[in-house]
Amino acid sequence: MHDLNLPEGVSAAFYDTPEDAALVLADAVAEHLSERLLVAPRASLVVSGGSTPVPFFEALRQKPLDWARINVLLADERWVPEDDETSNTRLVKQHLLQGPASEATYLSLKQPGATPADGLAAVKAALADVQFPLDVLILGMGTDGHTASLFPDAPELELALDDQSDEVVSPMTPPSQAQQRISLTLRALKQAGLTALHIKGEDKLETLQAACSNTGNVREMPIRAFLKPGLQIYWSA
Repeated sequence: MHDLNLPEGVSAAFYDTPEDAALVLADAVAEHLSERLLVAPRASLVVSGGSTPVPFFEALRQKPLDWARINVLLADERWVPEDDETSNTRLVKQHLLQGPASEATYLSLKQPGATPADGLAAVKAALADVQFPLDVLILGMGTDGHTASLFPDAPELELALDDQSDEVVSPMTPPSQAQQRISLTLRALKQAGLTALHIKGEDKLETLQAACSNTGNVREMPIRAFLKPGLQIYWSA
């Protein structure tokens, strides 16, 4: 089941329950952020939405970090109001930015504007103080091999995957998705101090196996862009 043929330098840990994976990941993230804050005035934490990270959020928010010096943002967001049930911002505020973690600075990818293109300048302004490379990046993955909102069918994918581009954020309008989206680009996401892929379920394990089988075809499965030395994979049943 766990014979993934991972690329060299990529590590994977497997857990029986989502809670087990969440606790270990929260420990690793807290340690990395603490170490970063010893040498930098601020640290960045980029997270992903969906149901998988909820136990991780609830474990991490209890950590005795200097949260007031941490910028939290999403790898991507649906272009919906915050009170929409599909809003990742809503999810992060409900499950991560509570208790000690409420002192963190949240930088929203959802800004005013009818579409992501309309709001793009405001999003860039909101992220103006973020330092790259990022300190901690937690990615998810869909069964189509997308990560963040880097969807295989998005017309903007080629530009978003151009790691020589100066753009750190891009509108994404994949026909397969009900909502338009905004996403950090590969240029923004690459080379984080700690990059983890947090997934659960047999279907995601099968997707990961397929991604590992041909890592050169990134457009087909954009998660392949992150199957590089240093990536840490946390999987649970």
